[in-house]
Amino acid sequence: MTNQNVVISEAKTGLAVATAVAVSESNFYSPAMPKPLVAANGYFPRKKSIKKLETNGGGGARINAFIDSMRASSPTRRASETEDQKSWIIHHPSALSMFEDIMNASEGKEIVVFLDYDGTLSPIVEDPDRAFMTNEMREAVRDVAKYFPTAIVSGRCRAKVHNFVKLSELYYAGSHGLDIQRPTKGHKKQRKGNQSVFCQPAREFLPMIEEVHKILLEKMKFIPGAKVENNKFCLSVHFRCVDERIWGELGEQVREVLKNYPTLRLSQGRKVLEIRPAIKWDKGSALEFLLESLGYDKSNNVLPVYIGDDRTDEDAFKVLRKRGQGLGILVSKAPKETKASYSLQEPSEVMYFLKRLAEWKKSSLPRH
Repeated sequence: MTNQNVVISEAKTGLAVATAVAVSESNFYSPAMPKPLVAANGYFPRKKSIKKLETNGGGGARINAFIDSMRASSPTRRASETEDQKSWIIHHPSALSMFEDIMNASEGKEIVVFLDYDGTLSPIVEDPDRAFMTNEMREAVRDVAKYFPTAIVSGRCRAKVHNFVKLSELYYAGSHGLDIQRPTKGHKKQRKGNQSVFCQPAREFLPMIEEVHKILLEKMKFIPGAKVENNKFCLSVHFRCVDERIWGELGEQVREVLKNYPTLRLSQGRKVLEIRPAIKWDKGSALEFLLESLGYDKSNNVLPVYIGDDRTDEDAFKVLRKRGQGLGILVSKAPKETKASYSLQEPSEVMYFLKRLAEWKKSSLPRH
């Protein structure tokens, strides 16, 4: 993107797509940043690669691959302490154990914090409408936002995640970054402008998404435990409470609906199928857009920190690697294929990391 003051919410989708940022092919860390051990391709390889989800085509082999992919992204059992897990931790060390080294290497850089919501700030729960964060976590996020520009980047509807977090000093990027709002309380690094919603690159898809939402509600009535969530610019079909034996039926029902909507694409996360406009925009694009809006798009003195737990967060981790600057942290107890280079096991560790980050900044400020 070249125009830092562009208001995408008023542009046509074609113009919005053109604003997607082209990122460089440099290494993930700047020379001063401590590097964890990584494989040649940037992540610890899994024994079996997962085929990408496709919305077209058929056949038993494709259906079986689709179901296998759903299972692989939605493990039903916690991984045991195996040699593979120990090796994965070596390649993706704890951001807490590396905290001092990371902060020492960040000297002279402006930190910008990006946080996923579900599985990162709140636990994964059976009912997505009850994914509440604790008051202690909210205070940790509030403290971080006092010192650093902070954004929540979620697949949730922006209004819904805002209602969960309840902090007006944050940026909110809902619908996987398709709906971005500025803080209503100004941050010193916030760009001037009186529009709180300033990035909606898929507005023209809203009638189509609402239409598909109604169709899926009818289809999912016949699959016990399935839940369809309207996240405004995307749809989520949750199968956390669906018997695993009928995951294939659920997936095929969704795929069948989308055959009539070729401009929508299907992806998946932890026991959820995501339906989004097929435009070049994702959480990584949202990260780039926010960095540009803060004036950091061409800066070498910025350290973006992105913390997330799901497959959709990989788009942001990839952007950090290509930028050659930043810190990607995957929240997971089990080994996963990832472009992140550090890890935290669960939301409680995320909270502790955020607390340490705020305390580190506070202690580094001059005393009056």
